[in-house]
Amino acid sequence: QEEKLWNAMKITTYVLGTGLLVFTALVNAFSGYMQAIWDASGHFWQTTWLKLYYLFEGNEWTIFLFGAGVVPSLAFWCLNGILMVADITGKPTFITRYRIQLGKNDPVDTKKLRQAIYTVLCNHFCVSLPMLVPMFYVMKWWGNTFSKELPTFQWLLVELCIFILIEEILFYYTHRLVHLPALYKHIHKKHHEWTAPVGIVSIYAHPLEHIFSNMLPAMTGPMVLGSHIILIALWFSLALLTTSISHCGYHLPFLPSPEFHDFHHLKFNQCYGVLGVLDYLHGTDKVFRQSKAYERHRVLLSLTPLSESIPEAGRRAE
Repeated sequence: QEEKLWNAMKITTYVLGTGLLVFTALVNAFSGYMQAIWDASGHFWQTTWLKLYYLFEGNEWTIFLFGAGVVPSLAFWCLNGILMVADITGKPTFITRYRIQLGKNDPVDTKKLRQAIYTVLCNHFCVSLPMLVPMFYVMKWWGNTFSKELPTFQWLLVELCIFILIEEILFYYTHRLVHLPALYKHIHKKHHEWTAPVGIVSIYAHPLEHIFSNMLPAMTGPMVLGSHIILIALWFSLALLTTSISHCGYHLPFLPSPEFHDFHHLKFNQCYGVLGVLDYLHGTDKVFRQSKAYERHRVLLSLTPLSESIPEAGRRAE
Protein backbone atom coordinates (compact mmCIF):
# COMPACT_ATOMS: atom_id res chain seq x y z
CA GLN A 1 0.00 0.00 0.00
CA GLU A 2 2.87 2.39 0.88
CA GLU A 3 4.54 1.66 -2.45
CA LYS A 4 1.29 2.30 -4.34
CA LEU A 5 0.77 5.56 -2.44
CA TRP A 6 4.34 6.67 -3.17
CA ASN A 7 3.96 5.85 -6.87
CA ALA A 8 0.66 7.75 -6.99
CA MET A 9 2.31 10.77 -5.36
CA LYS A 10 5.21 10.67 -7.83
CA ILE A 11 2.82 10.43 -10.78
CA THR A 12 0.70 13.26 -9.37
CA THR A 13 3.79 15.46 -8.95
CA TYR A 14 4.92 14.64 -12.49
CA VAL A 15 1.51 15.33 -14.05
CA LEU A 16 0.93 18.56 -12.14
CA GLY A 17 4.50 19.73 -12.73
CA THR A 18 4.27 19.02 -16.45
CA GLY A 19 0.91 20.71 -16.61
CA LEU A 20 2.30 23.79 -14.87
CA LEU A 21 5.21 24.00 -17.31
CA VAL A 22 2.92 23.61 -20.32
CA PHE A 23 0.54 26.19 -18.92
CA THR A 24 3.39 28.64 -18.30
CA ALA A 25 4.62 28.18 -21.87
CA LEU A 26 1.13 28.73 -23.26
CA VAL A 27 0.62 31.83 -21.12
CA ASN A 28 3.92 33.28 -22.32
CA ALA A 29 3.07 32.46 -25.94
CA PHE A 30 -0.55 33.61 -26.12
CA SER A 31 -1.36 35.84 -23.18
CA GLY A 32 0.44 38.80 -24.73
CA TYR A 33 -1.88 38.69 -27.73
CA MET A 34 -4.94 38.13 -25.55
CA GLN A 35 -3.89 40.95 -23.24
CA ALA A 36 -3.70 43.26 -26.27
CA ILE A 37 -7.29 42.33 -27.14
CA TRP A 38 -8.27 42.72 -23.49
CA ASP A 39 -6.62 46.14 -23.36
CA ALA A 40 -8.38 47.20 -26.56
CA SER A 41 -11.74 46.41 -25.01
CA GLY A 42 -10.54 47.27 -21.52
CA HIS A 43 -12.14 50.70 -21.55
CA PHE A 44 -15.54 49.09 -22.23
CA TRP A 45 -15.21 46.50 -19.44
CA GLN A 46 -13.76 48.99 -16.97
CA THR A 47 -16.50 51.52 -17.71
CA THR A 48 -19.21 48.86 -17.45
CA TRP A 49 -17.84 47.67 -14.09
CA LEU A 50 -17.71 51.23 -12.73
CA LYS A 51 -21.29 51.87 -13.88
CA LEU A 52 -22.40 48.74 -12.02
CA TYR A 53 -20.34 49.75 -8.98
CA TYR A 54 -21.95 53.19 -8.80
CA LEU A 55 -25.40 51.80 -9.63
CA PHE A 56 -25.22 49.92 -6.32
CA GLU A 57 -23.69 53.05 -4.73
CA GLY A 58 -20.57 51.11 -3.82
CA ASN A 59 -22.51 48.93 -1.35
CA GLU A 60 -20.20 45.95 -1.11
CA TRP A 61 -22.74 43.43 0.21
CA THR A 62 -25.21 44.29 -2.58
CA ILE A 63 -22.46 44.03 -5.19
CA PHE A 64 -21.29 40.71 -3.74
CA LEU A 65 -24.80 39.27 -3.57
CA PHE A 66 -25.45 40.31 -7.16
CA GLY A 67 -22.15 38.96 -8.50
CA ALA A 68 -21.80 35.78 -6.44
CA GLY A 69 -25.51 34.96 -6.11
CA VAL A 70 -27.80 36.51 -8.71
CA VAL A 71 -25.62 36.30 -11.84
CA PRO A 72 -24.64 32.60 -11.43
CA SER A 73 -28.23 31.68 -10.52
CA LEU A 74 -29.55 33.37 -13.67
CA ALA A 75 -26.99 31.46 -15.77
CA PHE A 76 -28.00 28.19 -14.09
CA TRP A 77 -31.76 28.61 -14.48
CA CYS A 78 -31.61 29.98 -18.04
CA LEU A 79 -29.66 26.94 -19.26
CA ASN A 80 -31.69 24.44 -17.24
CA GLY A 81 -34.97 26.07 -18.27
CA ILE A 82 -34.12 25.24 -21.90
CA LEU A 83 -33.01 21.72 -20.96
CA MET A 84 -36.19 21.05 -18.95
CA VAL A 85 -38.37 22.05 -21.91
CA ALA A 86 -36.49 19.50 -24.03
CA ASP A 87 -36.74 16.85 -21.28
CA ILE A 88 -40.50 17.32 -20.84
CA THR A 89 -41.65 17.90 -24.43
CA GLY A 90 -38.98 16.09 -26.43
CA LYS A 91 -38.51 19.30 -28.43
CA PRO A 92 -36.56 20.85 -29.99
CA THR A 93 -35.22 17.70 -31.64
CA PHE A 94 -31.94 19.53 -32.20
CA ILE A 95 -31.32 18.88 -28.52
CA THR A 96 -33.07 15.58 -27.86
CA ARG A 97 -31.45 13.71 -30.76
CA TYR A 98 -28.16 13.99 -28.87
CA ARG A 99 -29.42 12.00 -25.86
CA ILE A 100 -26.66 9.87 -24.28
CA GLN A 101 -28.70 7.11 -22.59
CA LEU A 102 -31.16 6.29 -25.35
CA GLY A 103 -34.70 5.60 -24.17
CA LYS A 104 -34.13 7.25 -20.77
CA ASN A 105 -36.02 10.42 -19.72
CA ASP A 106 -37.93 10.27 -22.99
CA PRO A 107 -39.96 12.06 -21.69
CA VAL A 108 -38.74 12.74 -18.17
CA ASP A 109 -40.89 11.73 -15.19
CA THR A 110 -42.49 15.09 -14.33
CA LYS A 111 -43.28 14.10 -10.75
CA LYS A 112 -39.66 13.16 -10.16
CA LEU A 113 -38.55 16.36 -11.91
CA ARG A 114 -40.77 18.52 -9.65
CA GLN A 115 -39.21 16.88 -6.61
CA ALA A 116 -35.75 17.66 -7.98
CA ILE A 117 -36.69 21.31 -8.64
CA TYR A 118 -37.99 21.65 -5.06
CA THR A 119 -34.76 20.24 -3.62
CA VAL A 120 -32.61 22.45 -5.85
CA LEU A 121 -34.55 25.56 -4.78
CA CYS A 122 -34.09 24.57 -1.13
CA ASN A 123 -30.35 24.14 -1.70
CA HIS A 124 -30.20 27.52 -3.42
CA PHE A 125 -32.02 29.54 -0.76
CA CYS A 126 -31.35 27.56 2.42
CA VAL A 127 -27.74 26.46 1.80
CA SER A 128 -25.99 28.43 -0.96
CA LEU A 129 -27.28 31.87 0.01
CA PRO A 130 -26.37 31.57 3.73
CA MET A 131 -22.89 30.30 2.76
CA LEU A 132 -22.28 33.54 0.86
CA VAL A 133 -22.42 35.48 4.15
CA PRO A 134 -19.18 34.13 5.69
CA MET A 135 -17.58 34.18 2.25
CA PHE A 136 -18.40 37.89 1.96
CA TYR A 137 -16.53 38.67 5.18
CA VAL A 138 -13.52 36.62 4.06
CA MET A 139 -13.43 38.53 0.77
CA LYS A 140 -13.90 41.85 2.57
CA TRP A 141 -10.95 40.99 4.83
CA TRP A 142 -8.74 40.50 1.76
CA GLY A 143 -9.62 44.02 0.57
CA ASN A 144 -9.24 43.32 -3.17
CA THR A 145 -12.66 41.96 -4.06
CA PHE A 146 -14.40 45.27 -4.63
CA SER A 147 -11.54 47.18 -6.21
CA LYS A 148 -12.58 49.72 -8.82
CA GLU A 149 -9.77 48.46 -11.05
CA LEU A 150 -10.35 45.17 -12.89
CA PRO A 151 -7.66 42.43 -12.84
CA THR A 152 -5.46 41.88 -15.90
CA PHE A 153 -6.23 39.16 -18.41
CA GLN A 154 -3.14 37.17 -17.40
CA TRP A 155 -4.16 37.20 -13.74
CA LEU A 156 -7.69 36.17 -14.70
CA LEU A 157 -6.27 33.10 -16.47
CA VAL A 158 -3.98 32.25 -13.56
CA GLU A 159 -6.78 32.45 -11.01
CA LEU A 160 -9.19 30.41 -13.13
CA CYS A 161 -6.58 27.65 -13.49
CA ILE A 162 -6.00 27.63 -9.72
CA PHE A 163 -9.76 27.50 -9.11
CA ILE A 164 -10.07 24.50 -11.44
CA LEU A 165 -7.19 22.68 -9.75
CA ILE A 166 -8.56 23.28 -6.24
CA GLU A 167 -12.05 22.22 -7.30
CA GLU A 168 -10.74 19.03 -8.89
CA ILE A 169 -8.89 18.00 -5.72
CA LEU A 170 -11.65 18.88 -3.25
CA PHE A 171 -14.50 17.53 -5.34
CA TYR A 172 -12.78 14.24 -6.13
CA TYR A 173 -11.99 13.35 -2.52
CA THR A 174 -15.26 14.60 -0.99
CA HIS A 175 -17.13 12.76 -3.74
CA ARG A 176 -15.30 9.52 -3.05
CA LEU A 177 -15.93 10.06 0.66
CA VAL A 178 -19.72 10.19 0.24
CA HIS A 179 -19.51 6.95 -1.74
CA LEU A 180 -18.44 5.11 1.40
CA PRO A 181 -21.35 2.77 2.31
CA ALA A 182 -22.32 4.55 5.55
CA LEU A 183 -22.34 8.01 3.95
CA TYR A 184 -23.77 6.85 0.65
CA LYS A 185 -26.85 5.36 2.26
CA HIS A 186 -27.73 8.48 4.24
CA ILE A 187 -26.36 11.28 2.04
CA HIS A 188 -25.21 10.59 -1.52
CA LYS A 189 -27.90 8.09 -2.50
CA LYS A 190 -30.28 11.02 -3.05
CA HIS A 191 -28.16 12.37 -5.89
CA HIS A 192 -27.91 8.91 -7.47
CA GLU A 193 -31.66 8.45 -7.67
CA TRP A 194 -31.06 9.66 -11.22
CA THR A 195 -29.08 6.97 -13.05
CA ALA A 196 -29.77 8.93 -16.22
CA PRO A 197 -29.30 12.52 -15.02
CA VAL A 198 -30.79 15.76 -16.32
CA GLY A 199 -29.26 19.21 -16.01
CA ILE A 200 -31.00 20.36 -12.84
CA VAL A 201 -29.81 17.23 -11.01
CA SER A 202 -26.36 18.84 -10.87
CA ILE A 203 -27.27 20.32 -7.47
CA TYR A 204 -30.01 17.85 -6.53
CA ALA A 205 -28.33 16.61 -3.36
CA HIS A 206 -28.54 16.20 0.39
CA PRO A 207 -27.79 19.58 2.08
CA LEU A 208 -24.56 18.25 3.63
CA GLU A 209 -23.35 17.04 0.24
CA HIS A 210 -24.29 20.36 -1.30
CA ILE A 211 -22.12 22.13 1.29
CA PHE A 212 -19.02 19.94 1.12
CA SER A 213 -19.03 18.61 -2.46
CA ASN A 214 -20.76 21.38 -4.41
CA MET A 215 -20.19 24.69 -2.66
CA LEU A 216 -16.85 24.45 -0.83
CA PRO A 217 -14.81 23.15 -3.81
CA ALA A 218 -15.99 26.14 -5.85
CA MET A 219 -15.74 28.71 -3.03
CA THR A 220 -12.30 27.77 -1.71
CA GLY A 221 -10.25 29.11 -4.64
CA PRO A 222 -11.66 32.66 -4.56
CA MET A 223 -11.40 32.76 -0.74
CA VAL A 224 -7.76 31.62 -0.78
CA LEU A 225 -6.77 34.16 -3.45
CA GLY A 226 -9.00 37.07 -2.44
CA SER A 227 -10.42 37.31 -5.96
CA HIS A 228 -12.22 40.24 -7.55
CA ILE A 229 -16.02 40.01 -7.50
CA ILE A 230 -16.15 40.06 -11.32
CA LEU A 231 -13.92 36.98 -11.41
CA ILE A 232 -16.03 35.30 -8.71
CA ALA A 233 -19.18 35.93 -10.75
CA LEU A 234 -17.50 34.50 -13.85
CA TRP A 235 -16.14 31.44 -12.00
CA PHE A 236 -19.41 30.59 -10.21
CA SER A 237 -21.33 30.95 -13.48
CA LEU A 238 -18.87 28.72 -15.35
CA ALA A 239 -18.94 26.14 -12.54
CA LEU A 240 -22.75 25.96 -12.56
CA LEU A 241 -22.96 25.85 -16.35
CA THR A 242 -20.33 23.12 -16.73
CA THR A 243 -21.84 20.93 -14.00
CA SER A 244 -25.26 21.35 -15.62
CA ILE A 245 -23.80 20.28 -18.97
CA SER A 246 -22.11 17.30 -17.26
CA HIS A 247 -25.50 16.19 -15.92
CA CYS A 248 -27.73 17.23 -18.83
CA GLY A 249 -27.89 13.81 -20.53
CA TYR A 250 -27.20 15.27 -23.98
CA HIS A 251 -23.86 15.24 -25.82
CA LEU A 252 -24.40 18.46 -27.75
CA PRO A 253 -22.18 19.80 -30.55
CA PHE A 254 -19.35 22.19 -29.63
CA LEU A 255 -19.93 21.87 -25.88
CA PRO A 256 -17.82 19.98 -23.29
CA SER A 257 -18.45 16.24 -23.28
CA PRO A 258 -20.79 15.03 -20.49
CA GLU A 259 -19.96 11.35 -21.12
CA PHE A 260 -17.53 11.15 -18.17
CA HIS A 261 -19.98 12.12 -15.42
CA ASP A 262 -22.95 10.51 -17.14
CA PHE A 263 -21.01 7.24 -16.92
CA HIS A 264 -20.58 7.83 -13.19
CA HIS A 265 -24.35 8.02 -12.74
CA LEU A 266 -24.73 4.86 -14.81
CA LYS A 267 -22.06 2.78 -13.03
CA PHE A 268 -21.76 4.53 -9.60
CA ASN A 269 -18.13 3.50 -8.88
CA GLN A 270 -16.32 5.17 -11.78
CA CYS A 271 -15.37 8.73 -12.75
CA TYR A 272 -15.53 10.61 -9.45
CA GLY A 273 -13.71 13.79 -10.50
CA VAL A 274 -14.31 16.72 -12.82
CA LEU A 275 -11.29 16.71 -15.13
CA GLY A 276 -10.49 13.01 -14.82
CA VAL A 277 -6.85 13.54 -13.77
CA LEU A 278 -7.26 12.12 -10.27
CA ASP A 279 -9.46 9.31 -11.58
CA TYR A 280 -6.61 8.30 -13.88
CA LEU A 281 -4.04 8.48 -11.08
CA HIS A 282 -6.21 6.46 -8.69
CA GLY A 283 -7.46 3.99 -11.32
CA THR A 284 -11.11 4.91 -10.85
CA ASP A 285 -11.73 5.22 -14.57
CA LYS A 286 -10.55 1.79 -15.78
CA VAL A 287 -14.03 0.53 -16.70
CA PHE A 288 -14.83 3.86 -18.33
CA ARG A 289 -11.70 3.66 -20.50
CA GLN A 290 -12.83 0.28 -21.82
CA SER A 291 -16.32 1.53 -22.71
CA LYS A 292 -17.88 3.10 -25.79
CA ALA A 293 -18.58 6.16 -23.64
CA TYR A 294 -14.80 6.74 -23.46
CA GLU A 295 -14.61 6.74 -27.27
CA ARG A 296 -17.40 9.33 -27.31
CA HIS A 297 -15.78 11.45 -24.60
CA ARG A 298 -14.67 14.35 -26.79
CA VAL A 299 -16.05 17.62 -28.08
CA LEU A 300 -18.53 16.86 -30.87
CA LEU A 301 -17.47 18.92 -33.90
CA SER A 302 -20.18 17.74 -36.29
CA LEU A 303 -23.97 17.57 -36.24
CA THR A 304 -24.09 13.75 -36.26
CA PRO A 305 -24.86 12.42 -32.77
CA LEU A 306 -22.03 10.32 -31.35
CA SER A 307 -24.61 7.75 -30.25
CA GLU A 308 -25.01 7.08 -34.01
CA SER A 309 -21.38 7.29 -35.13
CA ILE A 310 -20.10 5.37 -32.06
CA PRO A 311 -23.08 3.25 -30.92
CA GLU A 312 -23.10 0.91 -27.97
CA ALA A 313 -22.22 -2.71 -28.73
CA GLY A 314 -25.30 -4.55 -29.98
CA ARG A 315 -26.93 -1.45 -31.45
CA ARG A 316 -24.88 -1.26 -34.66
CA ALA A 317 -26.99 -3.90 -36.34
CA GLU A 318 -30.12 -1.97 -35.51
